[in-house]
Amino acid sequence: MASTRSSSSPSRGAGDGKKRLEALALDRVAEAADAVASAACAGEVVRAIHAIASLLFPVDSEAVAGTFEEPFRSQIVEAVTLSNDERESWRCAFYHGPAFPTMSKILLGNVALKWLPKINVSARKEIYDSFFVKGPPTEVIQALVPALSEKEVSKEDHQTFCSNLERLLILCLLDNKGVFQIVLDFSCSNKHGEDIHNPDKIIFVSRVAQLLASVPDKARLRASAALTSPSFFKHVVSQLLDGAEAATIELATDEEANEHCVLSSMFHFVGEVLSRVCRRGSSGILVAVLIPKIRNHLHRCVPPDHRAISPEMIQHVCQSQFWFNMVEAMRDQHSIERLTEELLRQLASQHISDEEAYWILWTLFNQSFKRLTVMRAMFVDKFLLWKTFPLCCLRWILQYTVFECPPNSTTEILMQRTPNFFGILQSLVSIWSRKEFIQSYSMDQQAYITAAIGLCLEKLTKKELETTKDVLNSILQGVSCRLESPIDLIRKMASAVALTFSKVVDPKNPLYLYDNCCENVDWDFGVLSPKEIKAPSDAVESKTKPKARENKRNAGEKKAKAIKHDIPDVRAKIVEINSIDHDQMSDTATNGQLEEEECDEESMNVDAYSDSSLEPYDLSDDDTDLQKKFSHLSDLAAALRKPDDPDGVENALNYAENLVRASPDELRYNSGDLVRALVHVRCSDVAMEGEEDSAEEKRQKALVALLVTCPFESLDVLTKLLYSSSVDIGQRILIIDAMTEAAQELAETKTVKTEQRRGNLIIDTSPSWLVPSNIGPPGAGPWREVSEPGTLLSWSHRYEREVPSKSGQLKSGKSRKWGIGKAKDLQVEWSKNRFPLYAAAFMLPVMQGYDKRSHGVDLLNRDFVVLGKLIYMLGVCMKSMAMHPEASALAPALLDMIRSRDVSRHAEAYVRRSHALFAASCILISLHPSYVASSLIEGNQDISTGLEWIRMGSSSC
Repeated sequence: MASTRSSSSPSRGAGDGKKRLEALALDRVAEAADAVASAACAGEVVRAIHAIASLLFPVDSEAVAGTFEEPFRSQIVEAVTLSNDERESWRCAFYHGPAFPTMSKILLGNVALKWLPKINVSARKEIYDSFFVKGPPTEVIQALVPALSEKEVSKEDHQTFCSNLERLLILCLLDNKGVFQIVLDFSCSNKHGEDIHNPDKIIFVSRVAQLLASVPDKARLRASAALTSPSFFKHVVSQLLDGAEAATIELATDEEANEHCVLSSMFHFVGEVLSRVCRRGSSGILVAVLIPKIRNHLHRCVPPDHRAISPEMIQHVCQSQFWFNMVEAMRDQHSIERLTEELLRQLASQHISDEEAYWILWTLFNQSFKRLTVMRAMFVDKFLLWKTFPLCCLRWILQYTVFECPPNSTTEILMQRTPNFFGILQSLVSIWSRKEFIQSYSMDQQAYITAAIGLCLEKLTKKELETTKDVLNSILQGVSCRLESPIDLIRKMASAVALTFSKVVDPKNPLYLYDNCCENVDWDFGVLSPKEIKAPSDAVESKTKPKARENKRNAGEKKAKAIKHDIPDVRAKIVEINSIDHDQMSDTATNGQLEEEECDEESMNVDAYSDSSLEPYDLSDDDTDLQKKFSHLSDLAAALRKPDDPDGVENALNYAENLVRASPDELRYNSGDLVRALVHVRCSDVAMEGEEDSAEEKRQKALVALLVTCPFESLDVLTKLLYSSSVDIGQRILIIDAMTEAAQELAETKTVKTEQRRGNLIIDTSPSWLVPSNIGPPGAGPWREVSEPGTLLSWSHRYEREVPSKSGQLKSGKSRKWGIGKAKDLQVEWSKNRFPLYAAAFMLPVMQGYDKRSHGVDLLNRDFVVLGKLIYMLGVCMKSMAMHPEASALAPALLDMIRSRDVSRHAEAYVRRSHALFAASCILISLHPSYVASSLIEGNQDISTGLEWIRMGSSSC
């Protein structure tokens, strides 16, 4: 099918020559389609395709013909060849007219499915792949990507069809840098008079960008790894950025080109693709490619003989034109926000210097930051007030948007603060000072805004601060609100701001609200990590103690409490309140005493063998033998009521716990009186200075001993005192802490396992709620459920039945038992948990009246710390009777309490999150699974409603 030169030459006469050439190309495609449809061998197909390929691009006809026999070989070799100008005219008419879409359907359909496997690799590369590889990428992508959605008749044909399409996409777009060529084509198209403002051109650019970004979505699940989102977008973004830089370089060498007009199409395409990549959740991949390129560009801008960078250096490099316009070209604000957020986080993870990070932000965002209000709002409002970033990112945001100068520069030292600086600072402190902000916002958000205020205050002078009275008042209000918080981390934020503020007012007299405050404030607060931002908790983790008795608590109202996490075996994460300072002080004191005793022993040994060390004995009387020893509880209570005798009160506290744990006969009758005396004693008045904590500890241990040895009588008094107007907040906290520790001591959570050998057990691993099968020996009786003897509590099901005697056996048959367990070594669990017996006395009285407001009692508002500790105590009670029947009886009442609006919607996060959620966790681990299942099946509204709230509604806490 060799074509004549005359027939293949384009017409040059009239102005409609282009249309005639497009029609002629379409005729050639029709001839090739007929030949492929009627072909009986691969040679006919190759000859038909080669006839069109030779008109469009250079083809090695000898290599193609070498794999076929006559007459196809001579026909392929003798095919007409055109000059470069003629071939370019044909190529333009073929690809930009209707011929290529038609030809691509033939190549991708009939040829790929039936003939492509029979064509030699070298021939396929010359005459098949070249149609796509050597064609304009903008046209090729419009032919290949939509075809991915087409369905073939059979599964095998569809597999072959898709694999060939994916191979061509990888070959055209990735291996041959088709995306790079698209960027150059769009930048060159405007040089030839194509107006970007033409609606058809805008639609065309957007369509190409949409098709390019949709390739990973349309590829098969088992497609090549190169077409998955991470790999594909990595190559696409890299080619986009390289092509855009190359286009700006070409523009710089073309003096006649109009800068805005030439780059408009290219910017539109790049912005569309980058926006779609971000929208598809691959902003991390985009940023991972972008950071090395922008850093290389900045290094290229700095001359070798300069260390510092300046705006003029960046502006003088021609590639900067693209980087200045890249973000503005994206236009989709949501994508820009995701890109910027990911950029900041990845820069932080790579430990970029503050100066380099500043210039990266300046290069990418400076132009759009000045022009667009929405960009300024993104940095100032969202990134300072709503989002949360690592501390280094916060410094960069402030440096770029608030201070508006490079870090550590002479400009920063000499500049005058702009109104924008004071306006942003006023917005930050006004939000920070509100009590609602402390109650409602997450911990990392509070730390983030606190750090922003602190970093801004460090840049202020006293004179500048005096001009902003609103800032001054808001800071003082915010510090005072935070110092009242029971959460240690919030108080540390107040201390940090107060210290920085005091340095501005009077640098010589800094204000240290904490003994461990450092001169240089760490604005990280332990939650603004540069590696990873985690959801904050109102907890400060501390070491878990093995026994409740070893948890030495300080019940005084002056002590700072923190919250720790405890993870039980059931892997339900719960929160416990524990004192951190007191444990550390106790350990330190113990270690110090041991060291002193060792030193004393060494000195005594040395003195014993030294003649020169004879010292007189200290014969001074310490009155130890004169102190009164208590043997009756009534005397003990009377001594505690004598505030004018501090030595007697202190001595009574020393004897209280041991005397109570001795359980004298009078304990039941005097326990109530002793409880009142212990609650009302003022340790701060009777103890020596510096020993108040030791006295508080002894008082609490005595109360715990009373609750353990005489629970009902002690609880009757304590539960009434809890809501009495005669006690203060500190005494209420003491009562709750003592009840919490007593519940844990009563529980002990120990079991003693004994082994029993029982023969003739029938063991089955079926679920306990299934009755055993009736299959057995003839004459066996029916199964009946029996209780396990010798156990205090058993949630399993056991069955027994009578079996007949064997033939010749004189004695009667034995009873066989069926249940869950081992036949040879059956273990019986004996629980030492004594708490379930007293659980109702611990919980029910204190759950009544918590929401009532009376003289001196306001748990829902002013005394929210007491409410939080009360809910925590109730959760510990539930945990202490886990898997006991009493838990099932008391759980509904506690569920009703914590899901009430007063608790679950409480204004203070200390109550809402740290304790209501903790109590819900304790309920979940205390209920037996079989009880939960039966409650849901039988429709127990008390339990099912509460559990549904935990599943759905507790997340709002």
